[in-house]
Amino acid sequence: MKKALTILSLALLGSAHAATLTLWTHYEPAGEVGWVKAQAAAFEKKTGHKVNVVSVPFGQITEKFIQSAPKGQGPDLIVTQPHDRLGQMAAAGVIEPLDKYVTSRSDYDKTALNALTYKGKLFGLPLFAEAVALVYNKNLVPKAPTTWAEFLKVAQANTGNGKFGFMSQLEEPYRSYGFVHAYGGYVFKNNNGTLNIKDVGLDNAGTAKALAFLNDLRYKYNLVPEGVDAGAAKSAFVDGRLAMLYTGPWDMGDIKKAGINYGIAVFPTPPGATGKWSPFVGVQGIVINAYSKNKAAAVALARQMTSADAQVAFNKAGGRIPVSLAARTRLKADPVVAGFGKAISVGTPMPNVPEMSAVWGPWGAATAQAVQKPNQPYADLLKKAVAEIQSNIK
Repeated sequence: MKKALTILSLALLGSAHAATLTLWTHYEPAGEVGWVKAQAAAFEKKTGHKVNVVSVPFGQITEKFIQSAPKGQGPDLIVTQPHDRLGQMAAAGVIEPLDKYVTSRSDYDKTALNALTYKGKLFGLPLFAEAVALVYNKNLVPKAPTTWAEFLKVAQANTGNGKFGFMSQLEEPYRSYGFVHAYGGYVFKNNNGTLNIKDVGLDNAGTAKALAFLNDLRYKYNLVPEGVDAGAAKSAFVDGRLAMLYTGPWDMGDIKKAGINYGIAVFPTPPGATGKWSPFVGVQGIVINAYSKNKAAAVALARQMTSADAQVAFNKAGGRIPVSLAARTRLKADPVVAGFGKAISVGTPMPNVPEMSAVWGPWGAATAQAVQKPNQPYADLLKKAVAEIQSNIK
C-alpha cells in the first residue's frame, strides 16, 4: 500500500503544473456527498491539484459517460460505478485498466477485486460491497446456526402461532444464487478472471438441486409461505414475528430503527451440497476515464478515496460495508460490517459482462415457477431458461 502511494506521489510531483480533475458522483445522501467533497478538499490540500465535484443522476451516469468520454467531455474519474456495469464500459473502451498503476492490492477484499476485473484486467478500485446474509433476532435465536441441522431445528421451533422461523423472497435469483453455488451451479464459467459467456451453468444438476432446495423451504420444511416477498419478510422481522431473515444491508436501517436485537451470519451449507454457500456480491468502485489527460492524478485520488482511513469515514457517513480489510478490522465492533463483511468475503461477484442482461429474465421465470407448487420439473425449467438465455445472447 505505502509503496503504491509513494510511486503515485512521485508521479504527481513530477507534473509540470497542477491538474484540474473532474469527478462525477451519483451519491445523494448528505453524509456521502459531504464525504466526497471532504476527500476532494483533502486531496487538493495535499497535492495542489484542484477537484471539481459534479453530481450526475445514478440512472444517467453510465450512458452519459460512455457518450462523452471519447469526445474529451467526460470526467477524469467516477465515484462510484456498480461492477456489473464494468463490462459495458470496458467494452466501449472508456475506462482505463489500472494494473500498471496499482502495485499493492493486499488491503482489498479479493472478492471485490475480482468483481472489478474484466477479461483478466483490473478496471476499478473498490470502495464498498453488499451481499445477502442471515440476519437473526437474538431474542429468538441466541446463537447463529452454523450447520443445516441447527438452522432447521431453530427455524421450525420458531414457526407457528403467527410467528415464523425463516423467510426470504424465494423467487429472486439474486438472493438464491448462494444456494446455486453451493450445489455446483453457476451463471458463466469463470476461467482465471475471464467469464465464458458460451458456458452457462444454470441448467446443470447443481442448479436443479438448488431449485429443489428452494421448493423444500416452502413445501417440505413449511418455512416460507406462498406470496412472501422481500417487503413482507422484512415487515415480519421488524415486528418481532420472524426469527431469521435472509436479506442485505439495505434493510438494516429499518431493523435498527425497530430496536431488534440482531446478529448477522453466513448461511450454513444447505443439505446435500458439495460446496459452500456463496452469495452474489455487488461491488461499487472508482473508475478512471481512459481519455483523461490526468490519469496519474486521478488514480492517486482514487487510491486515497479507497484507503482504509477513507473507507472508515465513508462507513460513518452512510453505513456502507468497506472492502478494505484494515477498515473492517477497525470497524469490527459494528455487527453490520462484521456480519456482511464475512458474507462478502465468501461470496461470488455478480457477472460483470454485458451479456448478464440476457440472464435475469429467463432465470427469474424458472426460479419463480420452481417454487409455485411442490415437486416441479426443475431440470426442464432450467433447460428452457438456458435455451432462451443463449438465444438472447446471440
